[in-house]
Amino acid sequence: MEKQYHIGFDDSHGALYAILPGDPGRVEKIASYLENPRFFCQNREYTTWLGELSGKTVMVMSTGMGGPSTAIGVEELVKTGVRDFIRVGTCGGMALPVTGGDVVIATGAIRQEGTTREYVPVEFPAVANLDVTNALVEAAKKLEQRRHAGIVQCKDSFYGQHSPDRMPAAYELKDKWEAWLKAGCLASEMESATLFIVCQILGVRAGCVLNVVWNQEREKAGMDNPQCHDTEAAIKTAIEAVRILIDRDNA
Repeated sequence: MEKQYHIGFDDSHGALYAILPGDPGRVEKIASYLENPRFFCQNREYTTWLGELSGKTVMVMSTGMGGPSTAIGVEELVKTGVRDFIRVGTCGGMALPVTGGDVVIATGAIRQEGTTREYVPVEFPAVANLDVTNALVEAAKKLEQRRHAGIVQCKDSFYGQHSPDRMPAAYELKDKWEAWLKAGCLASEMESATLFIVCQILGVRAGCVLNVVWNQEREKAGMDNPQCHDTEAAIKTAIEAVRILIDRDNA
């Protein structure tokens, strides 16, 4: 096949499993947890490395920030043969028990973004694949990571969350934020809903594990609010989950 226009490669990689950080700068770090890690391709925001786990080729590819670039990357990866996806990213905690350094495993996402509305009406839920989610939960337990599993908010505007009062749409942003809090939303990020919807429509599996950087609601409440920018816990959880998936698929 011809090389895909945006990600820059064809189906010669042989990977069925892909780990997807947003940041190109995290790709090499994640790949270092694989056997025989090696650079594969770089084009636009998509930096790609390959390695092995349990005898299978595993890909690590960045998606950039937000829904549009995530959707494009996943669409093209599926064309090249990838069938299982795990997003590894960062998030801000929302529920008060969620603290910096925890991992959040997203079982579903609030579709407060625009990309997925051009795939399917907003009433359709953005839900993670059960097999991948169970593998992530099992991996986090095995690694004794402090963890939470549940719904996250997926948005398009980082500063709409952190500076809503200066936005003309402040009334809507703030009211919906309070609604998500009351409904028990765990955390806020920017790519999960797109990943879940695109993978659902294309008939492939997807999951998501996130490092909690901090929690602005704990800050507001005057609670202890540690910050953690190290994504190692989420990375290790994703790596172990891929290993679990490979072993179960082999069986």
